[in-house]
Amino acid sequence: MSDSHSPYGGQSDPNAAAWGTPPGSPVGQPVPPGSPVGQPLPPGSPIGQPLPPGAAGYPPQFGAPVPPPPPPYGAPPQKSANKGLYLGLGIGAAVMAVLVACGGTIGYFMFSGDDEPTPTASGNSTASPTESGAPPANEPDTNNAITARSSSDLRSVCEGSPILNAAPFTDAKRAKVYTFANSPDRPTSWLSKSAGVNKSYYAKSTDWAKVSVVGCLTFEEGSEGEARKCDYKDRDDKQVTVEYVSSRYTLTFHAAQTGEKVGDGGRINAPAVRCPSFISYDKSTMKSYAQPDSGAIELALDKFTS
Repeated sequence: MSDSHSPYGGQSDPNAAAWGTPPGSPVGQPVPPGSPVGQPLPPGSPIGQPLPPGAAGYPPQFGAPVPPPPPPYGAPPQKSANKGLYLGLGIGAAVMAVLVACGGTIGYFMFSGDDEPTPTASGNSTASPTESGAPPANEPDTNNAITARSSSDLRSVCEGSPILNAAPFTDAKRAKVYTFANSPDRPTSWLSKSAGVNKSYYAKSTDWAKVSVVGCLTFEEGSEGEARKCDYKDRDDKQVTVEYVSSRYTLTFHAAQTGEKVGDGGRINAPAVRCPSFISYDKSTMKSYAQPDSGAIELALDKFTS
């Protein structure tokens, strides 16, 4: 068991008091005479009287207007009449802006009507030959043009196929000419017909690249004459008789590079005056057609190149 010692050296604390009412406290003391405490309030005292209507904390009287309650959570706010006014003004301003813009555009076109129009592309415009895909000058306008590799390829001109690498035709007087002819039994087969070997227009087979003109001898249908009968021995040494038939041809001159017709050589006869020493004939018909007259071909070439 411990002892308590006072910090005041064994003397009692002057501020210490026994449990209860502190000294000098009015609580518990007798009320002096004339104190308002516990006395009845005088008449007209505001304490304990009812509050006037409208005072703070006083409930509103019956029938007085009550302010509307706040809107519930999530309810849209009430629209104001001013918003409709602002919306109408905004629409009016937009309409005015459009009208001003349209008026400015119309005015621009009215005042710029005297200016030169700016060229624009249209579907009806006519394209130039280069833009439309037309071939340049001196080139054939056909898909049948071919590239020659030998003199025999130039026969294609008579079949409607120009020669892309042939010499260009500029002047008939300086032209080199090849001549080809078909036959009644082979209308699509064209064989070379040489003429004017010593003339300026003659070209050797190795000089085919210098040829600019091709002469085409075309058999005339129905021009056959009376046949001449010629006797021969075939390969089996058997005696055969062949009908040798005369006919006529038409000579035309064409630019080798383009296929364009550049001249007429007239009619060339294919006479069957005498039987040739060697003959080629059709075994099914036992007929052979005479060849165009080489003298007449040479004369036509002389005339064309003169």
